[in-house]
Amino acid sequence: MFLTRGGRSLSRKQIWAEMKSVCAAAGVAPSKVFPHNLRHLFARAFYRRTRDVAQLADVLGHSSLSTTRIYLITTGAEHQKALDALRLVC
Repeated sequence: MFLTRGGRSLSRKQIWAEMKSVCAAAGVAPSKVFPHNLRHLFARAFYRRTRDVAQLADVLGHSSLSTTRIYLITTGAEHQKALDALRLVC
């Protein structure tokens, strides 16, 4: 998925180093940045688009939907935003 200018695959170490340099420029703490975060970002984006957790599990290679659900856990702030959008309480 990630290729060098010469068309060769980047190693996990190369991706991590690139992510660390980008996070510094973006003001994100380097301790929060890992290549596996890209997998989580992909999972959340895929799920937002398809709303199909079973298909996401297949794409990620998970045999259990419980494992896939870990990638989709939302924060309290996200829950509050969704509740506020319902406009049930003024």
